[in-house]
Amino acid sequence: MSTEAIDPRYVDIDQWPTTLVVEAMLEEQMAAIAAIGSQTPRIAQAAEAAAARLGARGRLVYVGAGTSGRVAVQDGVELYPTYNWPEERLLFLMAGGLDALTQAAEGAEDDADAARAAVAAAHIGPEDVVIGVAASGRTPFTCAAIAAARAAGALTIGIANNDGTPLPAGADHGLVADTGTEIIAGSTRMKAGTAQKAMLNMLSTAIMLRLGLVHRGRMVNMRISNAKLRARGEQMVCDIAGVDRSAAARALDLAGLDIKQAVLIAIGVDAQAAGRLLADHGHNLADAIAAAKGGK
Repeated sequence: MSTEAIDPRYVDIDQWPTTLVVEAMLEEQMAAIAAIGSQTPRIAQAAEAAAARLGARGRLVYVGAGTSGRVAVQDGVELYPTYNWPEERLLFLMAGGLDALTQAAEGAEDDADAARAAVAAAHIGPEDVVIGVAASGRTPFTCAAIAAARAAGALTIGIANNDGTPLPAGADHGLVADTGTEIIAGSTRMKAGTAQKAMLNMLSTAIMLRLGLVHRGRMVNMRISNAKLRARGEQMVCDIAGVDRSAAARALDLAGLDIKQAVLIAIGVDAQAAGRLLADHGHNLADAIAAAKGGK
């Protein structure tokens, strides 16, 4: 596996001046991002398929072990505050359990039976989308989980850093950023981890876009949980509805801090009707606005 190989350029890196070490690491990080370039069409295809599969009830399930698992969890946990993705529709299957996020449980990655049991216990099925991440592309836990999820009818996406490996080959959508050797042999939290995080960011963001949780480049499904986000929400209502800040604040209060409902209220929709209008249009704000304006 290229991610485990020793790069002869860096065999003496522990003797280098620190400035040169950091410069070399930056160069390698940029190379990791460049390795994603060939995967953009596949990421787009996976995102469209995932959005179509998830619908109104499906779950996003992240699977991984060790560093790759932690990178996967990092992506998933951001979806609730950023897009108000329901917590009950988000699941993490981590080798060694969620304790492995902070305590190394590297041996757990070889337990394929545990992966199959976790998929069964979660009742993963045809409405779900399961994303497995493994730098090697061979991690038994992750490969077994993807195989079991696919057999159960779920849509599966495999993300790896070595081409021609079981994980991407065994998923409905295989994504491979061939990042090659690491500056410190086997330390896949470096280039491989960077590429994984970037691909996951693009994938999950594209899924949220296709699900209608973004309107005119704004996170209109964002969960407002502090003063900063309250101010951001008010500004979104101002910009989209074309009202002043005080009107946006009133609409947001009437909507119970739901930005999409607040926009509809700000353009003149009754507070109680705003929620029904969104529901009637699959919570797509653009469609709901068009319907509201067409009904006037």
